[in-house]
Amino acid sequence: EWWYHWKADELKRANPSALVPTLIPLNASTKEPMDEKAVYESLVTIDYIDAVSGASGVDRLVPEDPYLSAKCRIWADKVNKECCSPYYGVLVRKEEGERMEHFEKLITGLKAFSKEVSQSSGPTFLDDGQLSSVDLALLPWAFRFYVFEHYRGPDYVISTGDPELEPYHEWLEHVLSLDSVKRTLPDKDDYLEHIGKYADSSARSKVANAVRRGVAAHDLDDEKDEY
Repeated sequence: EWWYHWKADELKRANPSALVPTLIPLNASTKEPMDEKAVYESLVTIDYIDAVSGASGVDRLVPEDPYLSAKCRIWADKVNKECCSPYYGVLVRKEEGERMEHFEKLITGLKAFSKEVSQSSGPTFLDDGQLSSVDLALLPWAFRFYVFEHYRGPDYVISTGDPELEPYHEWLEHVLSLDSVKRTLPDKDDYLEHIGKYADSSARSKVANAVRRGVAAHDLDDEKDEY
């Protein structure tokens, strides 16, 4: 299983954490990688790509309006910490009480997101169906929540009958129906096999090591949580 935790030297040079995504630009003349100008961290790379894409108006993922831009950055970070990081706690932690504690944190985060979505004209975080960095922050994890029932049982299914989560489920149905999203989603069976290393706590990634150490996935430490 050496390949599972293998990290290219180029990646390790460009990003101290050796995590993906990491964007490494090429020198326009020599076509050599410019490690010193690497951009990393998921939410930061979304902002960066959005800024250099030349997109404008509703095609922007981080709106040009200063208030909406700030709002998206606040909520993308909130979603990352409250809806994405607990995912790993449900899978990696071994004690049932600890797993449920992380699951309940996740549900609380989803309800907060759901309430915010209900205040827009929907069905996305921003009005009129405009995709934003907030939608992209949550989407990959929302797609993956099906693994909870497989590895942790029916108590870990996100309720479809809770009124507080209704806007969330409407949001999820909408974003998963988008062709641009469908093209990026992994096969569910393949992903179940992949994430099994986290569910049986055998994964030795920095994220898994951080969660085993008792901190949130987003609080990993490069020195304490080595591969």
